[in-house]
Amino acid sequence: MKKYIRSPIVVVLGHVDVGKTTLLDRIRGTAVAAKEPGTMTQHIGASFLPWKALEKMCGPLAKNLRAEIKIPGLLVIDTPGHEAFTNLRRRGGSIADIAILVIDALKGVEKQTIESLEILKDRRTPFIIALNKIDRIPGWESHPGEPFVFSVRKQDEAAVVRLEESIYSVVNELYKFGYMSDRYDRIRDFSKTVAIVPISAKTGEGVPDLLLVLAGLTQRYMLKRLETEERPGRGVVLEVKEEPGLGKVLAVILYDGVIRKGDTIVLGGIEKPIVTRVRALLMPKPLDEMRSPEDRFMQMDEVKAAAGVLIATPKIEGVVAGSPVLVATEQDLDKIVKSVQEEVESLRIQRKGAGVVIKADTLGSLEALVSYVERQGIPVRFADVGPVVHRDVVEAQITKNEDRFLAAILAFNVKVTEEAEIE
Repeated sequence: MKKYIRSPIVVVLGHVDVGKTTLLDRIRGTAVAAKEPGTMTQHIGASFLPWKALEKMCGPLAKNLRAEIKIPGLLVIDTPGHEAFTNLRRRGGSIADIAILVIDALKGVEKQTIESLEILKDRRTPFIIALNKIDRIPGWESHPGEPFVFSVRKQDEAAVVRLEESIYSVVNELYKFGYMSDRYDRIRDFSKTVAIVPISAKTGEGVPDLLLVLAGLTQRYMLKRLETEERPGRGVVLEVKEEPGLGKVLAVILYDGVIRKGDTIVLGGIEKPIVTRVRALLMPKPLDEMRSPEDRFMQMDEVKAAAGVLIATPKIEGVVAGSPVLVATEQDLDKIVKSVQEEVESLRIQRKGAGVVIKADTLGSLEALVSYVERQGIPVRFADVGPVVHRDVVEAQITKNEDRFLAAILAFNVKVTEEAEIE
């Protein structure tokens, strides 16, 4: 089988209003503005930035990369925040290869920054810090689109001192989590120190540095992880969505191998694994080729990792976001069904003794919630995906007899059935 290096999958996390969406828009906008052939390809739930475009965006900084670039580019997940990241799950970790944790230069580490750090640590996902909003530092003179290492030389001393105070505040907070960190241009060993890249998503300052560090780190430390071949594909359901003219479809991030039209796939379902066929593989058309909103997709015969793709399939009822999508051959179908069953079952909890009940809409949310609750020292009696039903109330009532303070149902993004409400 032919081996190749796939694109690293990049996700953006951070506190609310810290500038995650602005940063994503800036990266995509800069790529589109580069006007290179094949500058940026829109995937389902992600944007693919080829190395040629990244090189142009990094400008003179690209010369600092000593090694020949082997990664094809970066696949950046379009939806920022916890929820998208938790669904990018696989057994024992995340399919995201690296994360950008956005922190406000003026506010420092905030509540959701800490939650993001806990999730990243939980999933063992490497990350870099984008220290955003440097344009708001008192006295900072903005140089739109310029690399930070050039811009910082043009600042007066007082503005640089304020920036350094902001950096060291973040360094101290990260140290509490067991991470060594520093401004990226002062780091000698990136395997031991988290890179802090000062940026302004608004003006584009520092964004070239950020992309260069992302490309450099994944190239230097992740080539083995990124190596794949044309084997049966493995992916994860990002979401189950309704698409005009297509009905219900699966938005899938493919992180390994190849998926083809007509392939048999095994999906994680609420009740049991679902075995079905790929009826269609759809990718968005380039913006300049779209004739109308209904004409947004092109049919593909095959899709190689890493990619975001829509899958149309006859059996979709009961599929949950965060569940695995595995291509199966006739020979290994039973083995793969068993593997998917075990993976979904490993996230469900049913224990004796007092504890809270947890219900969530996706496997990713369920996994993250259980992990968070248990870290707070709260025992979990029962956990599953799906709406709150009569059985969940019964479980909480059993706990009430032992410990009334634990007789609670924690429901995330799910409905409460009528029978459960009556109970």
